[in-house]
Amino acid sequence: MEAKTINPVKFNDWEEPQNILVILAHPDDPEFFMGGTIAMWTKLGHKVSYLLLTAGERGVSDQYPDGESLKDIRKTEQRNAANVLGVGPVDFLNHSDGLLEVNLENRRQLVAEIRKRQPDIVVSSDPQTFFHTHYINHPDHRAAGLLTMEAVFPAAGNPGFFPEQIEEGLKPTQIRELWMSLTVDPNITLDVSEYWQIRLEALKKHISQIGDPAAFVQKWNQRRQEATESDSNYYEHFRRVILRV
Repeated sequence: MEAKTINPVKFNDWEEPQNILVILAHPDDPEFFMGGTIAMWTKLGHKVSYLLLTAGERGVSDQYPDGESLKDIRKTEQRNAANVLGVGPVDFLNHSDGLLEVNLENRRQLVAEIRKRQPDIVVSSDPQTFFHTHYINHPDHRAAGLLTMEAVFPAAGNPGFFPEQIEEGLKPTQIRELWMSLTVDPNITLDVSEYWQIRLEALKKHISQIGDPAAFVQKWNQRRQEATESDSNYYEHFRRVILRV
């Protein structure tokens, strides 16, 4: 299933710098799902940080067959990619890759992390996306999105949820907006053509996953040209939910 068409825009809606927290399942998800948008936001002066729920240790290949040793490699690659985009810090919760569960304890943990960071904007992946272009969506992507959505509302801003966190000094936080990437039901499409090359530079840091960077870029550009012969611009799609003005 393909994302429906929404007229693309060049986004600059926020008058003040925003604190943006990207919560996704794996290293390389931010760059693959929304790298151009992240580059745009940091260039506009917004603060972007990552919270990744696993270390991606099951993203194995012939070159890196050992999942445990792959953890540190993928964390380093992710931090290098984040540096390219002007993102920091990058934190990991180290849940088991491929086995991320949507349960109360994981929601409690994520609420605490959100309250610690006090973001204005939270970004994750759409839990309603089961299929996308030529592949079945990874269960961790869906779990990360659903956990994030349930943590953002109603829990993070309501002191009645997990009150022990309030007693420990964390403050409830009302999220301004929730953005869902990897969606087939977008309501905003961003023109990120200006930031596409820096997105590719960030993706090239994930060598354990893409192999030879030059070959990856060539293949990527070829596939895109075949898919969008009539349009030379680059777009990223989101479901944007404005929770407070």
